[in-house]
Amino acid sequence: MISKWAIRFNQMAELVASWSKDPSTQVGAVITKHNRIVSVGFNGYPHGISDSAETDDRDMKYLKTLHAEENAILFAKRDLDDCEIWVTHFPCPNCAAKIIQTGITAVHCPEQSEDFLSRWGEKIKVSQDMFEQANVEVDWLPVDELQEAP
Repeated sequence: MISKWAIRFNQMAELVASWSKDPSTQVGAVITKHNRIVSVGFNGYPHGISDSAETDDRDMKYLKTLHAEENAILFAKRDLDDCEIWVTHFPCPNCAAKIIQTGITAVHCPEQSEDFLSRWGEKIKVSQDMFEQANVEVDWLPVDELQEAP
C-alpha cells in the first residue's frame, strides 16, 4: 500500500505535467524534502523562446525542449542533497545524470505502460543502471493503487 504522500506528490506531478504545451507528451516533476515541495517542473521550451512546439518539427522540438526534471532542478535554485523527485515518466539517461549529480536520493515514478516501455525501454535500462550504481532509490508506484486514490 502506497502512502498518502506518494499519492499526493504523484497527483501534483500529473497536475504540473498538464502545464506543458507539448502536444504529444506532457511530463511533470516534483522535488520534495521531508514531505515539503521544493520545486516543480514540466517539459517545454526555455523562458523567452518562442513556444512553437506545435509547428517545429520533431528534431527541432527535441533540441529546444527542457525536460521536466531539468526544469525542476533549475527552478529549485538550492542544494538538493537528500531530496526526492516524483516524475510522471521515468527519467532519460541525461536527466538521470543530473538527478544523481544534484544529490537527489530517490526517484518515484508510476509503473510505465507497455507502449512507453516498448519505445523507451533501452533508455530506461540505462537510467536504472545509473541510479543503481549511484545508490539512488527507484520506487515504481503501482498504477492500480494510484488510480484508486481519492
